[in-house]
Amino acid sequence: MMMHASGNSPGSTAQRITEEEHVMTTANDVHAKIRQGTEEWFYMAGSVIVQAIEDAGVSPSENFSLVERYTDGTVMSNGLVQGIRIEIIDGRPSFRVGAQENESADVTVEVTAAAARKLNALHNSSPDYEAVRTAFLNTGEMRVTGDVAKIGSWLDAAHDPIVDRTT
Repeated sequence: MMMHASGNSPGSTAQRITEEEHVMTTANDVHAKIRQGTEEWFYMAGSVIVQAIEDAGVSPSENFSLVERYTDGTVMSNGLVQGIRIEIIDGRPSFRVGAQENESADVTVEVTAAAARKLNALHNSSPDYEAVRTAFLNTGEMRVTGDVAKIGSWLDAAHDPIVDRTT
């Protein structure tokens, strides 16, 4: 699907931008608030997480993968379910918007869209954050498999900037 720049005729090829370019432009605007759970939001979250990994200075030999998938998520335009895959390969971070239905990783987080929405509204420092997270783990609204000790401090460092950009 093509998006057209405001005020330009649809036939003006020089002014047309792809939906992906629009998503990347908005997601990279550090002042933009983005609706949680949209493809644009996952792109923003992935960008923030990759930057946090780069800022943390992981080892060049680091290899790690993380998948977060909404258990009740909708299928996105790329054919994947709402979610994200983060990878660090030889110390280089990257991400992909969307997750496969049964995709696994070193750490896999399966969460309902409602639980994710609630957690993405709370800063790490919120007195409610840990209690809400624990409650979701206890009710099964969030499941985590894998060795969470392998997750670097970069995930905590990325959480609050993501919350700040989420609506």
